[in-house]
Order: sequence, then C-alpha cells, then structure tokens
Amino acid sequence: MAPSNGSSAASGGILGALARFWTHSYAPDYIGFAALLTAYIVIVLLVEPFHRLFSISDLAISFPHAEVERVPVAMNVVYAAFVPLVAVILVNLSTSASFHKHHTTVLGLAIAIILTSFLTDVVKNTVGRPRPDLLARCKPKSGTPKNTLVDFTVCTETDSHTLHDGWRSFPSGHSSFSFAGLGYTALFLAGQLRIFRDRRDLGRALVCLTPIVGAAMIAMSRCQDYRHDVYDVCTGSLLGIIIAFWSYRRYWPRLSSRECNVPYPAPGSIEEQEREERGGWSRVRDEEEGGPVLGRNGAYEMTQLGLSRG
Repeated sequence: MAPSNGSSAASGGILGALARFWTHSYAPDYIGFAALLTAYIVIVLLVEPFHRLFSISDLAISFPHAEVERVPVAMNVVYAAFVPLVAVILVNLSTSASFHKHHTTVLGLAIAIILTSFLTDVVKNTVGRPRPDLLARCKPKSGTPKNTLVDFTVCTETDSHTLHDGWRSFPSGHSSFSFAGLGYTALFLAGQLRIFRDRRDLGRALVCLTPIVGAAMIAMSRCQDYRHDVYDVCTGSLLGIIIAFWSYRRYWPRLSSRECNVPYPAPGSIEEQEREERGGWSRVRDEEEGGPVLGRNGAYEMTQLGLSRG
C-alpha cells in the first residue's frame, strides 16, 4: 500500500506542478498561438476555396488583373507587422519599460495578427466569393456560354494559385491584416500617450491616428487593384480592428483607466493576486480610479483627490 500512496502523491505532485505552471504563466497563450499558426499554414498550403458558380457576362467580375499590386503581400507584412513591432519596441525602450511590459506588448500584437489571419482565411475559403478580376484570372475557354452560370472547369489558367485565389475575395486579407497590426499599434499608442485619460492635446491624438490612416490606405489600395470591392474591404477592416481591440484588452486596461499605460500583471504574480482580491481591474469603479462621480448634492466630485466642483 505504501508504494501505491507514494506513487499517487508523486503523480499528484506532477499534475499539481503542471496545473500551477499552466495557470501561473503565459503557456496557454503560446500554445494557442502555435496552434493558430499551424492551422493557418495548413490552410494556406492545402486548402482550396469553395468555387461559386459565375457568369462570363457578369461585369462585376470583369475588371483587369493587376500584375503589379500597389501593396504586395510581402510589403503588407512589413507595413502591418514589422513596422508596428519596431514602433512598440521603440516606445517601450524610450520609457525604460520592464521586460513584462515588452513581453505583453509584443505577445498581444502577435496574437492579434495571427488570429486575424486565421479567421480571414477560414472565411475566405468557406465563402468562395469571386474577386472583381476573376474573369481575367480564369481566361474562360472559347465557346463558354454567356448569360448562364458555369463553374471553374471552364477556366484555362494553368497557374493554380492565380486561378484558385480568384475565389478568395471576401473578406479582404490585406485589410484585416493591416487593421489588426496597425490598429493594435494605435490602441497601444493611445494608452501610452493617455489620450483618453488626460486629454491633453490634439497632437497626441493625431499620432495615435497615424497607424489607422496607414491601414486605411492599404485597404483602399485593394479596390484600386481590383482585388476587392468596398464590401470586402470594409468587412476585412472591421474584422481586423475588432480582433486588435480584443487582443489589446486581454493584456491592457481600458484606455480611460488611470493605469492605461501599464499592462495587467503577469499570471501568478503578487500583483495579479492583489488584483483578483480587489475584484479585477475591469471591475474598478470610476470613483476608485479618481474619476468624476455625481455626488448626492448633484455636484461632480473627484474622489481620492480631495477635489470637487460644487
């Protein structure tokens, strides 16, 4: 019986240690990131999109195919991933940020980008919406009937990627990717410059808007290249900014918070335990953050600061 009890204790000790490691580290985030990255690569390499039927008389898919894109895929990665990465690192370095702040900043950016890319490609391949330049890609064979629905077997294009990518119009991947990376950067800058907390000057707000303008320019270039229409671009942009906001708020308090420029404590840290005892940062009331609240006499009061505007 003794060996059995010892074995159970050892087993419990190992499982307990693993459980503590799981809940007191960023391991779940990294495992999730690896799973998303793997799934994304599999989709890109192995999955073909659903091919909607189309008509060679449809003017909406009769635009020319741009051989040279205004923002190629490689440059979109540079603009929406590497530039934001460098920007957030430089901002943190300028403030002598801790390793924890560097870590959460980069991790949030990476998760926003990979999750957006994964979801975008899942929707693209499932919907199978033809691009505006589909006919130029397809090159229908002579004798294809007009004013009737046909499938992709009438196409003569021999390059597999060029052909099948013609059914990946919705949503725009450039748009979602750019708004994920640059949108996250805009949120990060807004928190660091405290534009919604201190409301000091318009200049700081414009700095935070710069990444959004860049993302919008990238998105609009997809319409200029006839790769997407406005519907594709708007949906992709909305998807990207939503995921960016979601990923940002997993690691940072709201932009109006008193601590908007400080990330949440690391899992398992003393600061994290204290936050849980307080009920979590997300539940802190306005008066606990030193914000204005309506007093009993109808006057706005600044709690914790001893100020009032009666």
